[in-house]
Amino acid sequence: MTNKKKRFSLTNQIFFALIAGALTGVILNIVSAGQHIGFINNWLISGLFEIVGKMFISAIRMLVVPLVLTSLICGAAGINDIKKLGRVGGKTLIFYLSTTAIAVTIALIVSYIIDPGIGFQTEIQVAEKIETPVLSIAQTIYSIVPVNPFAAFSEGNMLQVIFFALVFGFSMAALGEKVQNVRTLIEQLNEIVMKMIMVVMATAPFGVFALVANVFAKEGFSAFVPLMKYIICVTVALLIQFSVTYGLALKIFARLSLITFIKKFYSTMLVAFSTASSNATLPVTMETAEKEMGVSNKIASFTLPLGATVNMDGTAIMQGCAVVFISQVYGIDLSLTALLTVVLTATIASIGTAGVPSVGLITLSMVLTQAGLPVEGIALIMGIDRILDMMRTAVNISGDTVVTLIVAKSEGELDESVFNQ
Repeated sequence: MTNKKKRFSLTNQIFFALIAGALTGVILNIVSAGQHIGFINNWLISGLFEIVGKMFISAIRMLVVPLVLTSLICGAAGINDIKKLGRVGGKTLIFYLSTTAIAVTIALIVSYIIDPGIGFQTEIQVAEKIETPVLSIAQTIYSIVPVNPFAAFSEGNMLQVIFFALVFGFSMAALGEKVQNVRTLIEQLNEIVMKMIMVVMATAPFGVFALVANVFAKEGFSAFVPLMKYIICVTVALLIQFSVTYGLALKIFARLSLITFIKKFYSTMLVAFSTASSNATLPVTMETAEKEMGVSNKIASFTLPLGATVNMDGTAIMQGCAVVFISQVYGIDLSLTALLTVVLTATIASIGTAGVPSVGLITLSMVLTQAGLPVEGIALIMGIDRILDMMRTAVNISGDTVVTLIVAKSEGELDESVFNQ
């Protein structure tokens, strides 16, 4: 009972920190408009808030590679039946890719209904052309295998870290009792990492307040006016993906309630919203899935780290909406073939999208290039992407957890009494 009270207390603290941060940011945005109050910008907005917010994100991100490495190795090694390991991985990837393809399709449909780029000032002067690397499908695939695993760890290349961890865990599972000492050591390291996560999460209310206050203080409401239709477009598509796609998936494949899911998961979504990073939120996502929803550690430690890197439904939605928006702004009509290419490319691009803030803008260049659109159009949405990034990250981690619940239910690794409690 004491633990529940503490966890409930932390959840409330995060929620109120989010509200207080937004209100504080809006007030500071209005007050700091006067040139004579520069200290607000220097000492609060760009000073205290930015420092505290970045320290909070850095503190969580410092644990991401150790968490993914140890948890995935333990998860893969813990599934002693090799056939089951392949079965779980196959199910997970199929659901991840399917939900992402559905997400892009929803984004395109909603975009053509709302027409976010129609009526926009087409005489836009793009200050400077943005040179972004264009990733080919082949590059995305072969770069998954690390030439130097230690370089992947230090650089935070999550796809390569995941690949190494899975091969390592698979090998441990195959060797069985011969490597029991190594398995025990990694399990103990995983326990240490989880304890570090608990320590860092105790500071979450302060980090959330600073991050949200900083964003609203800099952007204000006036920044949204010129691109409000685009914001509405992305928001509506995200809501449809969350309520319809995830709701139906939970009901059909796991016979679980979306309402119960929201009640259990909303505090984790607040953390994702404030950090705008799937990777930074991963420790919280795993803890919620296991302790609040009843998913076994064997499944959660396998599917959630994988999803934090390869399953980016919210990012795919942004890319679909951005393609239509930019094409309408520049007066370029997209053929059906081009739209199908966008669905395929955005789905594949999401696999190579690291779970860190705003990285979706980089992979968007790949989608725009494949659709024959000017890459410099990214400059039109950069100013408002931070807020949208926060929303789509919440959808990203929700998709990861929904698929985790479905896979866990199919494998008999879900305690429904915990989920429904």
